[in-house]
Amino acid sequence: HVQLMESGGGSVQAGGSLRLSCAVSGHTPSIHFMGWFRQAPGKEREGIAVIDRLGSATYTDAVKGRFTTTISQDNAKNTLYLQMNSLKPEDTARYYCAADDIRRLGAYVTPTEVLQFGYWGQGTQVTVSS
Repeated sequence: HVQLMESGGGSVQAGGSLRLSCAVSGHTPSIHFMGWFRQAPGKEREGIAVIDRLGSATYTDAVKGRFTTTISQDNAKNTLYLQMNSLKPEDTARYYCAADDIRRLGAYVTPTEVLQFGYWGQGTQVTVSS
């Protein structure tokens, strides 16, 4: 079993930056893919980034060039990060990290498929004001 916990959300003005963290615990050797999705009020969930355990990442067009996701593996402690730059009011949403223990390394996984991952965190709110 895997547990995820996000942190780092908050309020920022347009053009600003935030970095989200996702602490991963549990049986992590089985995790080959992780990612981020978000949900704004009244809107559907949107997968925005996926990364494999080797650090190769793919982004949805809405965040490409502005957001970067990375994985840190330090002394068996895994942390997923999402660096968000040039934030826009339309980025306002609750952000979730997710992990998958089904897809094998080497598989082609799109950001949209993050919504199918089996493990989710509780989310952290990001609010961008104009």
